[in-house]
Amino acid sequence: MKFFLKKLHLYYFLILLFLSFILLYPFIYFYSRSPTNFKRMNSLRWAFSLATTTLSGIFYKFSYEQEIDWNRTYIICSNHTSNLDITAVILLVKKNLVFMGKDELLKNFITGIYFRTIDIPLKRDSKMSAFRAFKKAEESILAGKNVVIFPEGMISEHYPPELQPFKNGPFKLAIDHGIPILPVTIFNNWELMWDDGARYGSKPGICDIYIHAPIETAGLLPVEAERLRNDVFEMMQDRFKNYDKKDFKEKSR
Repeated sequence: MKFFLKKLHLYYFLILLFLSFILLYPFIYFYSRSPTNFKRMNSLRWAFSLATTTLSGIFYKFSYEQEIDWNRTYIICSNHTSNLDITAVILLVKKNLVFMGKDELLKNFITGIYFRTIDIPLKRDSKMSAFRAFKKAEESILAGKNVVIFPEGMISEHYPPELQPFKNGPFKLAIDHGIPILPVTIFNNWELMWDDGARYGSKPGICDIYIHAPIETAGLLPVEAERLRNDVFEMMQDRFKNYDKKDFKEKSR
């Protein structure tokens, strides 16, 4: 019975997502015609992400190590266990962001238009695709946009999930441009929807997210990218493994 209800909730969530997107699609399509309107596309993405999850009974609680200056540009590195992670980052950053993600998202009904315009598709096993993707990420950084990269490069196949080794790319990119890394540890999205929900369904609840203090990269050399990667991984892994729902609730007040 519990599994049936979780499957039912997933279908309800997906229908809401589809209807919200369809309702806003004429505006999204109109704004997609010109790069000057991409910020408005992000605003609409924020709107349908918030509406869909709220109406599904899914809420996001953000806890900060320190106040974030959103006037600065960041490379945002988050762990990845659920499709809800994308919504979490959209709601966190709000408007001025681009995602780097697998090129399969170009074929998705909802994400396709964004990965053909704002976001950056990446073919995992292609060095040329990686080169082009990071070149486009550089352009986004120079334009003052936050770049969101899930450094694991995949959703963990383990259940319950574990952090997968991080890739070097986002850390080298941050060092090359002297901009800070903003680590984001997402604790329990997988409990509400693991991956895309196809296997276990989904359920209402509160997603707990911790935003670490930005890590400055100005003055670091490219050869230090691996050390930076390891430091961020260990910090996020420690936070993820030691997550306590009650303790997080108290600290978030």
